[in-house]
Amino acid sequence: MKPSVLVCLPLVVTLVTYPVFNISLISPAMAQEQILKTLTVTGQGTVRIPTTLTDVSLGVEIQGKTATEVQQNVAQRSSSLVEFLRSRPTDRLETTGIRLQPNYQYDNNQRRLVGYIGTNTVSFRVKTEEVGSLLDEAVKAGATRIDRISFTATETAISDAQKEALKLATVDAQQQAEAVLSTLNFQSQEIINISINGANAPQPQIMQSPETLRTASAADSTPVIGGEQTIKAMVTLQIRY
Repeated sequence: MKPSVLVCLPLVVTLVTYPVFNISLISPAMAQEQILKTLTVTGQGTVRIPTTLTDVSLGVEIQGKTATEVQQNVAQRSSSLVEFLRSRPTDRLETTGIRLQPNYQYDNNQRRLVGYIGTNTVSFRVKTEEVGSLLDEAVKAGATRIDRISFTATETAISDAQKEALKLATVDAQQQAEAVLSTLNFQSQEIINISINGANAPQPQIMQSPETLRTASAADSTPVIGGEQTIKAMVTLQIRY
C-alpha cells in the first residue's frame, strides 16, 4: 500500500470594497416641501434728484440764391458761433450736422428752383444756471435756430442716486416679506436668491418744442428751469421660510 501525500495549497482571500453612499433620510415629499417653502418678493426704490446740467443743440440756417453763397454764409456764421461757444464754459462741444439742399417752390404742379438752404448744427453741455444767458448771446453770435434742450444731473449724482434706490428697493422687499410671513405665522430662514432688476440711468428731460424755443430765444432774457430726474430700481428676493 502506497503512502498518501498531503498537498497544502495557499489560501487566497480577495477583499472587494464597495462604495459607501450617504442615504438621505429626507423623503421626496419632505424635499419637495422644502423647495416649495419659499417666498419671492420684489421691492421698488425711487429717488428724485435735481438736474444741474443742460444739453443744447442749436445751429445756423441760411437761405440764398446760390449754393456757394449759402455755404459761405453758413460757414462764416458757424465759425463765429463756435468761437463764441469755445469762449464760454461749455463741455462736449461738437458738430452734429452739416447740410446743403435745394429750395423748391411749387406752382400749378410745377417745381421751380428758387435757391438753397444750408444748415450747420452743434451740440454742447453747460450748467443749467448759465444756459439762459448763453442762448441769448448765441443768437447774437450767429445762431438762427435752437433745436433741442434737455436736462440731466451729473454722473456722480446719478450714480449715488442709483445706489440709494437699490437700498430702498431692498428694504421694501424685506418689509413686504416680513409683513406676509408674520401674518401667516412663519419666520424667514434665509435669503436664497437676489436679483437686481433696475437702477438704470434715467433719460434726460426734454424741454419745449423747437418752435417754442425759437420764439423764446428772441426775448430779452430766456428763462430756463431744469427740474428733477427720477431714478428707479427693483430688487427681487427669494426667501426660504
